[in-house]
Amino acid sequence: MNNIHIEQITPELTWRLRRDELYPNEMVHQMEMEEDSHGMHFGAFRDNQLVAVVSLFRQGQDFQFRKFAVRADMQGQKIGEALLTYVTDYARAEGGTRIWCNARDTAFGFYRKYGFTATGNIFIRKGINYQIMEKKL
Repeated sequence: MNNIHIEQITPELTWRLRRDELYPNEMVHQMEMEEDSHGMHFGAFRDNQLVAVVSLFRQGQDFQFRKFAVRADMQGQKIGEALLTYVTDYARAEGGTRIWCNARDTAFGFYRKYGFTATGNIFIRKGINYQIMEKKL
């Protein structure tokens, strides 16, 4: 994980990576969420290039992260782990007691590896299977 640093970024900086990795058939401008202005957005950088993004939203003592994306050519290099750890630690430091996400079925194993448990709440959106996964802080 050499040369990785994580920092808070503007919502607009998340949109291209969101689109490229999560919704490749959509337009970049469609990646804007109404909630973006109410969240915190974080980016992982390697050699000054944005390689992963996530958006974090507070709801009382709960924190939901959304639109977690790691550039395809950077996956498997523990960048996602670093970013997930970062937002988990951030939520904990802010007094959070739970962090959760709507996990794609392709990511269940990743989240389990880092202590998240499935709630059993399963749904389909835009043809993609999701399950709510959470971690107590």
